[in-house]
Amino acid sequence: QVQLVESGGGLVQPGGSLRLSCAASGSVRSIVAMRWYRQAPGKERELVAGIVSGGITTYADSVQGRFTISRDYAKNTVILQMNSLKPEDTAVYYCNVAGRDRTLTNFDSWGQGTQVTVSS
Repeated sequence: QVQLVESGGGLVQPGGSLRLSCAASGSVRSIVAMRWYRQAPGKERELVAGIVSGGITTYADSVQGRFTISRDYAKNTVILQMNSLKPEDTAVYYCNVAGRDRTLTNFDSWGQGTQVTVSS
């Protein structure tokens, strides 16, 4: 099994910054993609940013230029640096990791979610 542990959410004022971290542990052999999603109250879950093997990154238009996704290959960790935060960024943020475990079985795991609140 592969477990994901998220950290770094909290309350921040508009214009501030937060750094989310998600570490994959357990039976990880290889990781194909690491992504961050978010879900605001009353809205559908949406992809915020992703990074795939080779380091190619994608971003939602709403966060382009403000958020940066990066990966620590040695620690199987994905980081989401969020700058210039806006009230509309308020949501529960979820980490998603896809890859293969040590039995060569594909996995697609989700973190427990971390609350990000942007408010003055």
